[in-house]
Amino acid sequence: MDSPDSDGLLAEQLLRLTRRLHRIQSRQLEPIGITPAQFRLLRTVAHYDGPPRMADLAQRLDVVPRAVTSLVDALEASGRVRRTPDPDSRRVVRIELTDEGRATLRSLRDARRAAAEEILAPLTADQRDVLGGLLSALVAGMPERRC
Repeated sequence: MDSPDSDGLLAEQLLRLTRRLHRIQSRQLEPIGITPAQFRLLRTVAHYDGPPRMADLAQRLDVVPRAVTSLVDALEASGRVRRTPDPDSRRVVRIELTDEGRATLRSLRDARRAAAEEILAPLTADQRDVLGGLLSALVAGMPERRC
């Protein structure tokens, strides 16, 4: 039978693992010259069929619009995204990936895969399958988030 102490220990282990994964991923993103938040924004832009509005990105990322503006500013300065006018409204700005942004996403996906491999290295293929099933069950039980 599970005790509150074992649940607390499990939660602490999950937090430690998340922090470790974040540190590894940040270390691998550094040579690419991008932050985890910028990576998340690039991924989010790539998931849209067409260039999203800044407001769409803020909502999807669950951040204030000013945070999106700062991220877009940095990504635009590095040539990874560009602001484009909305064809239907002069006041609306849309964000699209550039070729450099798409290339960066490919590099970032490789870095993410390498970070996951580093974390999962101690596990056998069967253990990875079990962990994948458990994580899927946890994610399925969470309130829906879009990103």
